[in-house]
Amino acid sequence: QVQLVESGGGLVQPGGSLTLSCAASGRIFRIYDMGWHRQVPGNQRELVARITNSGATDYTGSVKDRFTISRDNAKNTVYLQMNSLKPEDTAVYYCTARMSITVWNTNDYWGQGTQVTVSS
Repeated sequence: QVQLVESGGGLVQPGGSLTLSCAASGRIFRIYDMGWHRQVPGNQRELVARITNSGATDYTGSVKDRFTISRDNAKNTVYLQMNSLKPEDTAVYYCTARMSITVWNTNDYWGQGTQVTVSS
């Protein structure tokens, strides 16, 4: 069974930093794009950042220059380094990955989510 397991969330003061990690496990044939979304209760889930398997990155405007997404293909892991955190970054953060379990079977997978709270 293929799954994404996140870690690294928690409580941090405004201006602080956190690093989220997400490891994909199971019978994986290939991983394509990986990324992070976030959701605040009552709001739609929004894309925060994504990275292709060749390392190209894309960020939503509100996190540019503060967040950095990276991946370790050998470990099937994606990271989100978050700096200069603001209260409005508070949300549940979800890891996502487009993965193939066979040559013919490609799907989008989601992690269970990890809470990030920015508060003094």
